[in-house]
Amino acid sequence: MPMVADVVDAVIGGDTHKDTHTLEMATPSGVPMASIVVGNDAAGGAAALAWITDHALGPRIVVGLEGTRSYGIGLARALRAAGLTVVEVERPKRETRRGRGKSDPIDAHLAVLAVLRMHTDRLPTPRADGDREALRILLTARAELTDTYTRQINQLRALLLTGDDTDRAISRGRVTHDWLDRLIRRRGPGTETREQATRRAETRRLAQAIRDAHRDLTHNRDQLAAIITDLAPGLLDRPGVGPVSAAQTIVSWSHPGRCRSEAAFAALAGVNPIPASSGKTIRHRLNRGGDRHLNHALHTIALTRMRSCPRTHAYLTRRRAEGKTDRDIRRILKRYIARELYRTLNTNAA
Repeated sequence: MPMVADVVDAVIGGDTHKDTHTLEMATPSGVPMASIVVGNDAAGGAAALAWITDHALGPRIVVGLEGTRSYGIGLARALRAAGLTVVEVERPKRETRRGRGKSDPIDAHLAVLAVLRMHTDRLPTPRADGDREALRILLTARAELTDTYTRQINQLRALLLTGDDTDRAISRGRVTHDWLDRLIRRRGPGTETREQATRRAETRRLAQAIRDAHRDLTHNRDQLAAIITDLAPGLLDRPGVGPVSAAQTIVSWSHPGRCRSEAAFAALAGVNPIPASSGKTIRHRLNRGGDRHLNHALHTIALTRMRSCPRTHAYLTRRRAEGKTDRDIRRILKRYIARELYRTLNTNAA
């Protein structure tokens, strides 16, 4: 497969920051031609486009930017709207910087070199906006809500454990709406001490906060399901696939073409088998890399199927009879699930 250096007229590398971006334009051989510093705003995006028009040697241009979903998102959107090819560039590793130093122009040049080494069929395009970005926002909010919800439950149980026998008995109950309502409506005796009154008031506050957080999590789940139904009809009908795992799958997959094949999607998810053979032992091991959020979503789907899917139960029985461990079976299941979800998403997109 040809590399970017073989098919372009110029390459641009960008080091993005909160206030300014540093861009460098280079020839296909990596020789710097020009550089510019623009602001991180609409005027900066317009200045970058004008600079590219003035200095480019031809129409075939590839722009590599760091932080296309953070500081560089505005510039990336402006360049893509103008019809330019924009790809993601990772921050240079320490061994790459060794002997070069650290500055914005140096990082922009390293971005140029990184783009030139890319294969044309493996360009890491930025993730899509629109509904996909809405899912990402909801997943980020859900993670914060879940952490808060769990912390408040732990605080409430700890508070009840330090009370009297009645409080300790209540602390052993399941967190349900009735359980929370009981704590919210509870009234103290007229002879309670200041400590008891304070504990009861704080218990009521935490119970109300937990009930509100549960309501927010339910609303968040409904929002995820509604968007997923529009984007990928039938995805939620797959065994073990819920709104949260489906949303994370769509966010990581992003759009058709971002992953060139189902094998590339499996590698992104960190579920592609890694050879771990030695001598007469032929085996594979788990991949510790990739998108760990996507890996967690596939892991959740696999565990759900192992618990409740009859087809998966039959597969487990057959594989265990062959001598496979449950850990190896989970790895194989996650690889299969990645293939299934990738094909479903691409079919829906088509």
